[in-house]
Amino acid sequence: MANSELLREVPRWQREIANFRGIKSLFVLEKNVADLYPCWDPALDDPDPEYDVEFLGLRAVLQRLFCEQAGTNAYQLVFYDPIDRFSDPFHDGVTANLVRAAGDKAARMRLEVDRLNSFSGDASQQGSAGTDVLDAQVIRALLTPALEPTGASGDAGSDGPLSDRPIAVVVDMASRMLSSTMGLRDGEVEVFSNLLLAARDADKVGQCVNTLVLICNNLRDLPEWFVAHNPDLQSVVVPMPDRNTRQLFVRSFQCDFNFSEGPTRLGEPGCAERFIDKSDGMSLRELDELRRMYVRGHHTEQEASSLIDIFKYGIRENKWVTFLEKLGNDPEAALRGRVMGQDRAIEAVVSVIKRSAMGLSGATHSSSSKPKGILFLAGPTGTGKTELVKAVTELLFGDERNMLRFDMSEYRQDNSDQKLFGAPPGYVGYAEGGQLTNAVRANPFSVLLFDEVEKASATIMDKFLQILEDGRMTDGQGNTVYFSETIIFFTSNIGFSREVYDAQGNVVDRVQLIDPGTPYDEMLAQVRAAMETRFKPEFMGRIGDNVVLFDYIDGAPAQAILSKQVRQVNTRVESLHGVRVEVGQDCWDLLFARALEPGYREKGGRGIGNLVEDVYLNALSDFLFDLRGRDGARVVAHAAGSGVRFEVVGA
Repeated sequence: MANSELLREVPRWQREIANFRGIKSLFVLEKNVADLYPCWDPALDDPDPEYDVEFLGLRAVLQRLFCEQAGTNAYQLVFYDPIDRFSDPFHDGVTANLVRAAGDKAARMRLEVDRLNSFSGDASQQGSAGTDVLDAQVIRALLTPALEPTGASGDAGSDGPLSDRPIAVVVDMASRMLSSTMGLRDGEVEVFSNLLLAARDADKVGQCVNTLVLICNNLRDLPEWFVAHNPDLQSVVVPMPDRNTRQLFVRSFQCDFNFSEGPTRLGEPGCAERFIDKSDGMSLRELDELRRMYVRGHHTEQEASSLIDIFKYGIRENKWVTFLEKLGNDPEAALRGRVMGQDRAIEAVVSVIKRSAMGLSGATHSSSSKPKGILFLAGPTGTGKTELVKAVTELLFGDERNMLRFDMSEYRQDNSDQKLFGAPPGYVGYAEGGQLTNAVRANPFSVLLFDEVEKASATIMDKFLQILEDGRMTDGQGNTVYFSETIIFFTSNIGFSREVYDAQGNVVDRVQLIDPGTPYDEMLAQVRAAMETRFKPEFMGRIGDNVVLFDYIDGAPAQAILSKQVRQVNTRVESLHGVRVEVGQDCWDLLFARALEPGYREKGGRGIGNLVEDVYLNALSDFLFDLRGRDGARVVAHAAGSGVRFEVVGA
């Protein structure tokens, strides 16, 4: 456990508010603004850092920062939100009197504006203000100096200060005071114009300045002209609780969690430590809900970590436990049946799957929320990279369609990250969310394939860093999506070939950079050098040694793939047309020889497929067309020059 001083450290964002309190007239609090936060009672001379802590909501924290901890500069606090409007935090009537006086002042301000507009011939705005506008005018009246109107007689009058203490107005759900950050309505413009003037013209009381505090989910939710280049503004990011804060919360409710102290007999982290690590990325409100779930269900401390899985994913079953049975005794053999000639790659992939199924992924990492496996499959086109991912998915889930595939060539543009992770508020597509985050939220136990990852935009690669490191991502709607139960595959032919573009940016050719027959270690060195040139060091660090190299298909593997594809064609012909096709040895020799020609060999399995289609299938289709009506016929394929001919044998 951390020492007492570390546990009692006031969160940085609270210290930031305290430092600028009385100096800045406008605060905007964003991000994790709906959580609980640790606070110690300032009235206690020597509070116990672990047990005298309270976990309060944001309004209560602001009340302490502006009122209880401000000393002689204590503020009079007024709360406002678009639903309940003005509220009295102390229930002493002072706030009501302030708002009433400010309302009278705002009404006189409005009358003065209407009078001036009538003199200029513009009376269209008289009586047009809605409730939000009137409330914004009251907030402005609360914070700005007393009004000194000039009447018809020319006498100047003064209301005097509304309060002998500085005033702070806290506006909750500030972003809900407008429908969109783009194309504001007239009333919305007037609301934020009044708030802007309230901060700009805020009255000074003693050594402090009246203050406006806006609470929103994101600074970008507010109009750009309101926040940009605003010298009165202090933006404060309220972060998610760090490990120390989560640890403090668990220690504070030790009687509920009832975790045993210290590490286990084998020196591994205890249940409390594992619980704290696994709750990374969760808010204290969520931890409090977990605490109540833990107490209500009378769970043991060993079950605490599984509760986090239930809370994150809404399911009790850990599919990785069931995957152990599906792997069987020889998973390598199951994969070799679909991917031929890549034994070294298969062994590396199976090793990662076994580690994931045994629950040992990320055992050497400080974060327990990393994805179950991360693999970068590099190799020439057509060598079985995507096929291996499909085979892994079928092995684990029984159906390769459970794989979530994303072709990264579709995400080249700088704003492509919005397609994967969701558009921010105010942008087209915000309501739909992100393609990737939606899919993982719906199915957290997934195999993710990012094909041709070298073509992705830089913004997407930056987002991948967080997923690979922490196993989570916050989408455009502010929802946290967890990737800790996924296996992530990246595929690429980087280092093996280079695309050639024309003046219009179209791919016109592909240059081969590594020749078939190059030694494995030399190929791996060239691929890693190309990766380090294309990808940032942070991405390479997260990939580590999990680069799996696919070699060119040659020799026996090429023959095996060709035989498999030809036999698949013959089986389908017999099932569709009742014609049995056999392949003579001379035909096999021809096909095997042509499969090693550079034009087909460089394209790997796809090249062999092209060969079967060009030389074998097309000729067979023409022959079958002329053979219509001969169900039960027996046909034999023979070599004929560089092609194949067919003949009917027997009756």
